[in-house]
Amino acid sequence: MSVTSSEPKRRRRGFEPAAGLLKDRIREAGESRGFAVTRLLTHWAEVVGEEVAAMARPVKVGYGREGFGATLTLLTTGAAAPILQMQLPKIREKVNACYGYNAISRVVVTQTAPVGFAEGQVAFDPAPRPAPPPPDPAILRQSAALSGEVRDEALRLALEALGEKVLSRPRLKKG
Repeated sequence: MSVTSSEPKRRRRGFEPAAGLLKDRIREAGESRGFAVTRLLTHWAEVVGEEVAAMARPVKVGYGREGFGATLTLLTTGAAAPILQMQLPKIREKVNACYGYNAISRVVVTQTAPVGFAEGQVAFDPAPRPAPPPPDPAILRQSAALSGEVRDEALRLALEALGEKVLSRPRLKKG
């Protein structure tokens, strides 16, 4: 029985790691964006460090006409761009160390993805906000007493919430 090229190759080694099965697809997806070394995408935090990885993601590698040195484009949020801009020489060194030679000659920071706003939104982890302190029971009683005569339930609850915020606000002293 002959095996034609259209039939999938049979594997006789048993179970294979998922990385081995997906290696070619990951390489093709990376190469379509200019990434010759997929390790730069898959191990970004290890290559540039956790601090930089939390601020930026690699978007593409563009090659010039002459072929000398490529440009790495990083996607970041607006607030992190100045911090990232100061670290560009260090990032370029670390990325070139990943390649093994001076493949990247420039690193460019962009605050939007080249594909558009909706498709390229950055999913950076924001810092968690602390929970607000519980309101003072005396302020809750006072705001409930002030809005107690209102008959409309929704309006009364809204007025209670407003009263709570106004009464709990610190007093500003003039002069």
